[in-house]
Amino acid sequence: MKVPGYFAKEALKHLFKERATVLYPYKEAERIHLPEGFRGKISFDREKCIGCQLCSRLCPAKAIEVIKDEKGARPVFLVYRCIYCGQCAEVCPKGAIELTKEFENIALKKEDLVVR
Repeated sequence: MKVPGYFAKEALKHLFKERATVLYPYKEAERIHLPEGFRGKISFDREKCIGCQLCSRLCPAKAIEVIKDEKGARPVFLVYRCIYCGQCAEVCPKGAIELTKEFENIALKKEDLVVR
């Protein structure tokens, strides 16, 4: 077992070294290269949606709920549950769901992480 002084020694050792982290969300974040096929936030086009509900049936994380409105059934995406597998986008027959390259999911309220 390590003694508590070990942590102080390690902290002092790294105090004057070059930083190991990147400032975020500053300008350096804009230079991040995302690989081809990166799966980020969900983009949903309501006009293309036909209400088939395939996306909600196939979602392994249960991140898609279907609600009924004046235009019929439509999905509501609960981003806080999403595992970014991309199965919803693959199964959508009309291409109404796409995964963007946007990866920041920062919100103060849970309601802000819902895509309608």
